[in-house]
Amino acid sequence: MPENSSNKGIPKFISIHGAKMHNLKNVSLDIPRNKMTVITGLSGSGKSSLAFDTLFAEGQRRYVESLSAYARQFLGKFEKPNVDKIEGLSPAIAIEQKVMSRNPRSTVGTSTEIYDYLKLLFTRIGRTYSPISGEEVKKHNTQDVLAYLKQFELGTKGFLTAPILFPEDRTIEDHLVILQKQGFSRLFFQNEIISIDDFIKEHAAKANPESIQLLVSRFKYDDTDTLENEFLDAVQTAFYEGNGACNLCIYPDFEPVSFNNRFELDGVAFTEPSLNFFTFNSPLGACPKCEGFGQIIGIDENLVIPDQSLSIYQGAVICWNGEKLSKWRKNICLKADEVGLSIHKPYHQLSTEEKDLLWNGCKAFKGIHQFFEALEAKMYKVQNRVMLARYRGKTTCHTCKGKRLRPETYYVKINGKSINDLVDIPIDQLKIFFDNLELNEYDQSVVKRILLEINNRISYLIDVGLPYLTLNRLSSSLSGGESQRINLSTSLGSSLVGSMYILDEPSIGLHPRDTQNLIRVLNNLKDLGNTVIIVEHEDEVIKAADHIVDIGPQAGYLGGELVFEGDLKALKACKNSLTADYMFDKKKITRDFQPKKHKHFIKINKAAANNLKNIDVEIPLNAFTVVTGVSGSGKSTLIGDILYPAIKRQMGIFTDIPGTHESVECDLKKVQAVSFIDQNPIGKSSRSNPVSYIKAYDDIRTLFSQQKLAKIYGYKPSHFSFNVQGGRCDNCEGEGVIHIEMQFMSDIHVTCEECNGQRFKEEVLEVEYNGVNIAQLLDMTIDEAYQFFQKAIEEDPKNSRYEKKINDKLQCLVDVGMGYVKMGQSSSTLSGGEAQRVKLASFLIKGDKAEPTLFIFDEPTTGLHFHDINKLLNAFNALLKNGHHLIVIEHNTDVIKNADWIVDIGPEGGEKGGELMYQGPVSEIGKVKKGYTYQYLE
Repeated sequence: MPENSSNKGIPKFISIHGAKMHNLKNVSLDIPRNKMTVITGLSGSGKSSLAFDTLFAEGQRRYVESLSAYARQFLGKFEKPNVDKIEGLSPAIAIEQKVMSRNPRSTVGTSTEIYDYLKLLFTRIGRTYSPISGEEVKKHNTQDVLAYLKQFELGTKGFLTAPILFPEDRTIEDHLVILQKQGFSRLFFQNEIISIDDFIKEHAAKANPESIQLLVSRFKYDDTDTLENEFLDAVQTAFYEGNGACNLCIYPDFEPVSFNNRFELDGVAFTEPSLNFFTFNSPLGACPKCEGFGQIIGIDENLVIPDQSLSIYQGAVICWNGEKLSKWRKNICLKADEVGLSIHKPYHQLSTEEKDLLWNGCKAFKGIHQFFEALEAKMYKVQNRVMLARYRGKTTCHTCKGKRLRPETYYVKINGKSINDLVDIPIDQLKIFFDNLELNEYDQSVVKRILLEINNRISYLIDVGLPYLTLNRLSSSLSGGESQRINLSTSLGSSLVGSMYILDEPSIGLHPRDTQNLIRVLNNLKDLGNTVIIVEHEDEVIKAADHIVDIGPQAGYLGGELVFEGDLKALKACKNSLTADYMFDKKKITRDFQPKKHKHFIKINKAAANNLKNIDVEIPLNAFTVVTGVSGSGKSTLIGDILYPAIKRQMGIFTDIPGTHESVECDLKKVQAVSFIDQNPIGKSSRSNPVSYIKAYDDIRTLFSQQKLAKIYGYKPSHFSFNVQGGRCDNCEGEGVIHIEMQFMSDIHVTCEECNGQRFKEEVLEVEYNGVNIAQLLDMTIDEAYQFFQKAIEEDPKNSRYEKKINDKLQCLVDVGMGYVKMGQSSSTLSGGEAQRVKLASFLIKGDKAEPTLFIFDEPTTGLHFHDINKLLNAFNALLKNGHHLIVIEHNTDVIKNADWIVDIGPEGGEKGGELMYQGPVSEIGKVKKGYTYQYLE
C-alpha cells in the first residue's frame, strides 16, 4: 500500500485494511480521495458489502460517535463493520436506489429545494393582480404620498384629508364633537373646507356620511427637511384616522388623489405574499378543499369515462347510458353547437375548455358535476347512493386543479406566471422561463442569489437526465433510478465539499444518450472537492472513472476478493477479470437466435396517454421485443399503462383503467395470460425468502421430515417451517430476530437469544440431512445448496426424488444469476432487480407446462454485470422456447442488439417525446436514422 499522507498532512487515500463484511475475504485496498472511483464486479461479488456495509457504515458510525452523549441516546448504537481498520475516511453520504418518500405531500420541487426558493422568489418580488380589473394591487406608504407631491413645483399648496368612519352606535354630531376634542377643527365637504361647528349647524342632519372628509393638514410644498418631516407625520396621521386611506388635494383643483396602505383593490382585500402563503403544508397556503394534497375523494374521471376513445354522442359518459339518465346526454347533444362543444370527437381529443364545459356545464346545459350534485341532493334514495359509490374515487381537487395551493395564490405573478403555472411545466421549459426572465434593476438586486440557486438546481436536474419531470410530481411516483438522480442533483445544489459520496448504480433507467450527462455531473461533484465512489456496471461510467476496483472473481462464496485495482489502462491488461473480458471484447454478450419473419402481432392503435402522440405500435408474438427510448419518452406509459391493463381487461381480469388509446388487438388464444414482472418486493412476510417463493422450500421440508430422527420424533414437514407453530422458535416466531419498538427512534432488530438467530428449536435442529441441519442449509448460498444436493444425487441417483425436485428449482435461480443469494435471506432485503429475477425463475420452473404467457419486464438488467446479462438472455431464450411472448422495457444496448424486434419511442422525454421513432427488426434500425437509439447501436 502507498503511504497514506501528503505534504499538507491531509491523507491522499481512504485506506481499508482487512474488510470481512459478508463474503469479503480480508480485502485491503486504497481509494484515492477527491477522485471518482468505480467499484464493479458480478452481482453478489461483494461490491455493496465494501461500499455501503463497510465504508458508508463506518462513516456513519464515526459521525454518530462524534456527537454528544445526549444526542447519541436518540440515535441508537451503530454496529462497527467487520473491518480491521479504515484510515482517511471522510463524512459519508449514501445515495441509493430507493424512492425518497412515501409522504403524499412530498414532491420533486420540495425534495430538490427548488420549490423553497420559488416561494422566496414570489414572496420578494411577486406582484398581486386583481382578478376583477387586472390592475396591480399596491399598498401605499408615507413615502409614496411624498413622492407624488414632489412631482409639483415648489410653493404648491394643498391639504390632506381622511375618510371618517362613523360608528353605528354614534350620531354624526356626536362623533364630530369627539374629533374636535382630539384637536381636529375642519372638514372637507362638497369641495369646500368648512369648520366642524358650521358643518354641525348647517349640514349634519342631511349629509351623507361617506361624503365627509376630515381635514388633517394644510401645507405649502417647500424643499426643506423640516417641512418634509412634518408632511410625513401628517400623512401618517391621515392613514391612521382614515383606517388606512387618505386623500391628497392640490390647489386650485381640489381633485383628490387617493392613497391606501391596506392591501386591497376593487373592493377586495388581498392577502400579502409571504412564505407560508405559498406553502401547501401550511393552513395559510393550503387549498381549503384538499388541504394541500391536490386530490380529494370525489367523482373519478376514469370511472365516469372509462373509454376515452368514445365521443359524447357515442356514450363516453357511461353513467348516462341508461334509459332514464340518457336525457342528460341528449340535452348536451342538442345544445352543444351553441357553446362550441364537439360531441362527435373522441373524449381524449377534446380541448381543456370543452372538457370543462362537459364537466361544469354552462347556461345552456348542466354538466357531469351538476348531475352528481343532483344525486347527492337525494341521498335518501338507495339507487343514488349506489351510483355515487360506483363512480367515487381519488380525483383531482376541483378547487385548486391539483396545484395544492389556495386559489388566491393565482393572483400573485412574476412576468405573467403564477407559482402554480411554474410547478406544472417540465423542468426544461422552466429553465427557458428563468433564462428569459425580465426584471427591473431593483428586483434583480433583491433576488439575485435566489435566482442563482434556482437556476443551478434546474441545470443539475437536466444534467442528470430528468428534464421531463415537473416540480409538482409526487416523490412517491418516481422510480428508484429517478429518486437517486434527484438526490444526486440535490447534493450538487448543496455544494458540500470534503465529503465521500457513495452511489448505487446511478445509471439505472438512463438511455445511453443521458449517461454522458450523468458522468459530467459526477465529475462536477468530484471537482467540488469530494470523493465519489460508485457501485456500477455501465461500461461508459467505468471508463470515465479515475480509479477502478473489481471485486470477484465470481459471486457469493466464490467472490469477495480484490481482483483488480487501478486505472482503465491497467484493467485492459488484467487477465482474471470478467469485467475486463467484456469491456475489451474478449467475451461478448450474445444470444443464440435466428432472425425470423413474424406473422402474428399485438396491435396498439392510437395510443395517446400522457405524452404519447396518437401512435400505432405492433409487437410480434413469440418474440423478444425491446421497448426503448430516452428517459420520460413514454415507454412505461405505452406498455405499463395501456397494453398491460388493456389485455388483462380483455381476459376479464379487473385492473386499472388503461390509458387513452383507441384499441388493443390481441389474439387471446395465443396469449392466454399476461404477467408484468417489475421490481416490487416479493413476498408479504418478513419470513419470505427466494427459496420459499419458488416453492423449493416445500420439498426441502418434506426431505427433512423423511430423515430417521425426524420419523422417531414424529416430525412432519410443518415442523421445519418458520411460518407455523411447532418446530420454529417460539420466542422470535421463526424470524431469527426480535423487533423492539422504540418510542423516539426507528425500531431495532436484535438477534433472538433463545435460538441465536437459527429460527428453530434445538430439538428440530438435531435432525440432519447429510450432516447439515435446516438452519445450516438456509445459511448456504443457492450455489452452495445446489452443489450440496447435486453431490447427494450423484452418490445415490435412485433415492434422490426430492433432491432432484429441489435442484430443478434451484437451477432456475442459478440460471438467472441469483446463485450468490443465501437460501434463507429475507425477501425484504433483496434489491428491485433481484426480486425481479426471482419472479423470472418462478416462471422458468413451470417450463412448457405453463399456458402461453405475455411476459413484460421493466429494466431487468438493473444491478447486473455483463456476465450476468448473458445468463439473463439465456433465461429469456428459455421462455421463448416454451412458447411464451416477451416484452422488455430496457436501455442496455447489449440487450437491445440481441432482441428480435425494437420499438423506439422519442425523440426526447416529456412533451418532446411520445413519438414512434422506429419499430421493426434490430438489423434495419440504421436505415431509419431517427432518434438516438440507432446511433448507440451502430
